[in-house]
Amino acid sequence: MSSLLQPGMLVRHPERPEWGLGQVQSFIGTHVTVNFEEMGKLVLDTRHVRLEWVPDAGR
Repeated sequence: MSSLLQPGMLVRHPERPEWGLGQVQSFIGTHVTVNFEEMGKLVLDTRHVRLEWVPDAGR
């Protein structure tokens, strides 16, 4: 999944549901920047985090 991440995609962190829905801001190498509803902007290493794509978030 991580190789498919593109800016604008909606994702969730399966181990941190309290962070809410996140929107991918950028993806460079193994680092993805995601702006989460409840946590703000975070840089995550995709070697350690598996984000779940949210194809239809009702938006």
